[in-house]
Amino acid sequence: MKKILLLNALIISSFLFASKALAVCPVCTIAVGAGIGLSRWLGVDDLITGLWIGGLTVSLIIWTINWLTKKHWNFPWQWPATIVFYYAIIVAPLKWMGFITDHPIAIIWGLSKLLLGIAVGSVIFALMAWWYEVLKKKNDNHAWFPFQKIVWPVGGLLIMSLLIYFVIIRIYGY
Repeated sequence: MKKILLLNALIISSFLFASKALAVCPVCTIAVGAGIGLSRWLGVDDLITGLWIGGLTVSLIIWTINWLTKKHWNFPWQWPATIVFYYAIIVAPLKWMGFITDHPIAIIWGLSKLLLGIAVGSVIFALMAWWYEVLKKKNDNHAWFPFQKIVWPVGGLLIMSLLIYFVIIRIYGY
């Protein structure tokens, strides 16, 4: 019950302090964050949980870069420094807490399921956010349909989650 109350408090407070959406909207980031919490609570496979962690990480990176740019706090190597910073503060604690392990149940194709999921989720989220921007430019800087900015990245993660579940986990038993 405490977990649910804390999650609701975080979601509500994020709406109170949300600013204008820039590259990736707040609703999208909240949806990804909720997906991570829900998947761990439900005991979802680490490969799928990693997808959502990777998506959230890319969202945070884009938000941070946009915030720094808006504040005119540009510095050399801004993108690489921000990327390394976020992956370090997310992956290192997961390793220290034992979520990233070499136990046979947590490995797929010789890689950590969680790390592989984070990498794939990061790529999927970034590609879908980029694809949204490309489609928007082709439509006179307007979305093709309402909430497309949310549907593309979160939808990409959802489709990949379903593919992993039904192909890799159910059929091959990983």
